[in-house]
Amino acid sequence: MKQIKILAQFYVDLLVKLGIFRFSLLVALALVALAMVVQISVTILLQGTMRDVEIIRSVTFGLFITPWAVYFLSVVVDQLEDSRQRLSKLVTKLEQMRSRDMELNQQLQANISRLNSEIEERKKAEEAREEAMQDLENEVYQRENAQLAVAEQSALLKSFLDASPDLIYYRNEKNQFSGCNRAMAELVGKSEKELVGLTPWDVYPAEVAKRIIKTDQELFDDNTAMTDEQWLDYPNGKKALFELRKVPFYRRNGKRLGLMGFGRDITERKKYEDALEKASRDKTAFIATISHELRTPLNGIVGLSRMLLETELTDEQRGYLRTVHVSAITLGNIFNDIIDLDKSDRRRLELLPQPLDLHGFIDEIGNISQLMAEQKGLRFDLECLTELPQNIKVDSTRLRQVLWNLIGNATKFTKQGGVVLSVSSDIHEHDADIIFEVEDSGIGIPKAEIENIFAMYYQVQQGDDNLHAVGTGIGLAVSQQLIQLMGGDISVDSEVGAGSTFTVKIKVPLVETVVEEHEVTDVHPEMTGLSIFMVEDIELNVVVAKSLLERLGHEVTVAMRGDQALAMFKPEDYDLVLLDIQLPDMTGFDIAQQLRQQYQDLPALVALTANVVNDKTEYLAKGMDEVLNKPLSVKAITSVIENLVLSCSNEVQATEFNDDVADNNHLTHGSVIDTLLDLEMLTSYVEIVGTEPVYTSIEMFEKMMPDYLAILDSNMIAKDQDGIKFEAHKIKGAAGSIGLKHIQQIAQKAQSPELPAWWENINDWVDEIKYSYQDDINVLKTWLKQQ
Repeated sequence: MKQIKILAQFYVDLLVKLGIFRFSLLVALALVALAMVVQISVTILLQGTMRDVEIIRSVTFGLFITPWAVYFLSVVVDQLEDSRQRLSKLVTKLEQMRSRDMELNQQLQANISRLNSEIEERKKAEEAREEAMQDLENEVYQRENAQLAVAEQSALLKSFLDASPDLIYYRNEKNQFSGCNRAMAELVGKSEKELVGLTPWDVYPAEVAKRIIKTDQELFDDNTAMTDEQWLDYPNGKKALFELRKVPFYRRNGKRLGLMGFGRDITERKKYEDALEKASRDKTAFIATISHELRTPLNGIVGLSRMLLETELTDEQRGYLRTVHVSAITLGNIFNDIIDLDKSDRRRLELLPQPLDLHGFIDEIGNISQLMAEQKGLRFDLECLTELPQNIKVDSTRLRQVLWNLIGNATKFTKQGGVVLSVSSDIHEHDADIIFEVEDSGIGIPKAEIENIFAMYYQVQQGDDNLHAVGTGIGLAVSQQLIQLMGGDISVDSEVGAGSTFTVKIKVPLVETVVEEHEVTDVHPEMTGLSIFMVEDIELNVVVAKSLLERLGHEVTVAMRGDQALAMFKPEDYDLVLLDIQLPDMTGFDIAQQLRQQYQDLPALVALTANVVNDKTEYLAKGMDEVLNKPLSVKAITSVIENLVLSCSNEVQATEFNDDVADNNHLTHGSVIDTLLDLEMLTSYVEIVGTEPVYTSIEMFEKMMPDYLAILDSNMIAKDQDGIKFEAHKIKGAAGSIGLKHIQQIAQKAQSPELPAWWENINDWVDEIKYSYQDDINVLKTWLKQQ
């Protein structure tokens, strides 16, 4: 088969080389020759002989047939060659294509492999993506749950913070608030949203803000937590003491953001501490008072019983009297033991000066002192070295307490000899300097101890006699406080073994024996309806005064602030102006001054005050034409209208005014009701307006008092004198408006810090207001039912 392929290829190659014509001739000749050879061979084989005709016939037939066959064959071969060549080309192309296909196949395989790899990777990526999506969904779900949990926790935390009574706030390093809880918002009167971005200067009074900024800076400088106590005011004026704890506030990366503040209201704790302190003071004062006040009559019992023991008595009487004498001495020692149970270096002292017959007072001291000295077998002498005034004004009880204490000490520390009380005076026109000297011949006091003897509970350690053991060391300290309250002083001169001399010096006013009182007469002039402009900030006072004035036929226009009054006032519209002295934004004096600067012709300007006025000079000097006490009385207002409006006279009626003050501040009846109520004001008021407006005013007063007292309590705990004074003034004005004279008088004391021992007594006055006003209201209601 291979040989045939070789021959066929040779045939084709020869055809291509010779060309189809020459190749055809060559092939034809070859075929003719082959045909002749074959025919001759076959013929000879078959016949054994070959004839020429047959040779010619074969040649002729071969020559005739062969060219055509050869040509046909050549054409076929040529066509086949072309076909072959085309086929070869096709094969080549196929080979190339195959090769290319193989390459493409390889590439395809590679691509398929890569694609499969990519598909695997994509599958893996898809799986990873699905897994990541699942993880993301889980994370989103977890984050949503976490966010919900955080939101719930945040809401819970916010609710917790808002529910906390403690202040909680945040401030950045610029001192700006970043957030707070509800308690803080209520304190400053702003919502959390309003508070954010503000500084303490925008929220607190300047003095408070200055201190807060200072402590904030100290925290930032030291970068440590700190604690401070600060009084802060609520929007309604109530004060509260807060224990403020401030700590630095940081990010997670350690950067400081600012500070967190926590404020705990310790007002009640402070109040409790003050109450304990006051209770301690009161207990000490009570015990000391019992001891010193009861010692005098007890000494009288001891002295008189001793004198009686020296008289003729039956045995039974002498036994009884000796028992009385010993019991009195024992009781004196018990008093000293009681004081020893509660030693305190603070106590409350109050002076109540009253007219005193000095001569009778000294005789009384001498008589008792004589008995005290005789008990120990001592001599007592009373010497009046100069002329003494007959009547002075002094707290006789306290002065007696001091002198008895000094004389008692003198007799106590004197074994033999005596005690001398010397009295002298230097009399002036309106007052006198009184000097008491108590001299003894006792054991004396070492010079090193003299400076200490007036200290509370100090006892001189003197000798082996142990005489100090019978005392407590309270007497001299209390005596010095009392004399200093009287504006005087106690000094001592002593030598050991030679006795001591205590000198008491006081300055006292002189008084007449008989105090004349002015009689009060009512004035009821006939009046036409007036237009009155009233400036008053307490609503209850407005209701009471307006009702009274309107029932008298007058028309009343009210302004409750100074700026409002200045804006509303027109001088031609009014016949009389009533100006409250204490207003929220300015004083009545400020208003009067501005009105007089602004207008030439003004109606009468009358000051309204709840204070006790004994001298109107200050009011007149500051632009007022007259001054009236609150609450208004019919007599007072009608007197003012008659003298300042109807008669167009600015002459001051001092007698009527002073009578009115006396009516408002002194008792005119002996009954309990009269001590509690201003019956004159109430009676005239009820006659004009009836009882119904009074009941309405009482209802308003009862609603207002808890707020007044709450703010007053907060000022008391804060020891804010101005705040106490302001709230007490409001209570006084409100109480006076409904005739609660007792409450008005106590509030008058509470609003007067200039009174002696004001701080020592203010707690008692506030308590009396707090626990008495409702009972007084009940008395008032009972009185109204009878009208």
